[in-house]
Amino acid sequence: MSRPAIRPGADLRAFMARLGHDFARPELLVRALTHGSIATATRPDNQRLEFLGDRVLGLVMAEAMFRADTEASEGQLAPRFNALVRRETCADVARQIGLGDVLKLGRSEMMSGGRRKEALLADAMEAVLAAVYLDAGFARAREVVLALWEGRLGSEMLDARDAKTALQEWAQARGMGPPSYEVTDRQGPDHAPVFEITVTLDDGRSARASGTGAKRRIEQEAARLLLEENADD
Repeated sequence: MSRPAIRPGADLRAFMARLGHDFARPELLVRALTHGSIATATRPDNQRLEFLGDRVLGLVMAEAMFRADTEASEGQLAPRFNALVRRETCADVARQIGLGDVLKLGRSEMMSGGRRKEALLADAMEAVLAAVYLDAGFARAREVVLALWEGRLGSEMLDARDAKTALQEWAQARGMGPPSYEVTDRQGPDHAPVFEITVTLDDGRSARASGTGAKRRIEQEAARLLLEENADD
């Protein structure tokens, strides 16, 4: 006997609108949003979908970068690719579309702030992309990924080398150790904190940057500012 079709509630319909895909098989979305803390034998978690979604995202990003910059070398493309597919970026996209609000978690995971955990958000984001792929094919999955990642594809984080690496090499060339990064301020609500991060060199020179989302991206901005301030040195 087949299981009855899932009829998504208002929360899932709203999420599908934010995601930009209306599922023909909403059970795929439900599975993508199901964390292991609430999974059962008849209600599997999203780990297998996460595995597949990671590959879907990787292929879409690699193809987009390959086509967008025909002159970039592999050494230039690799750090850009890593910046686009890493956990922090996936979690940032998940926050952007309110994925945490529809995550299906066990009580203990909810009590410990699971809806805001970066790892859970990133894993579920990849699982959702896999669900789109299984529901409508690769071409549709590509459309969804490119729409969600659009601003990031064109941002300065896609420079030939990331700013943190460039700053470390700049410091080492002048006999200094690696720059240090410290969270010097934190404001805002738990679901959207605003971090201030200060990067400091051995000789005391420093720069600050602030923003929401992944700390790594704010560190990149601080590193970029410090490089700009010392461009003539």
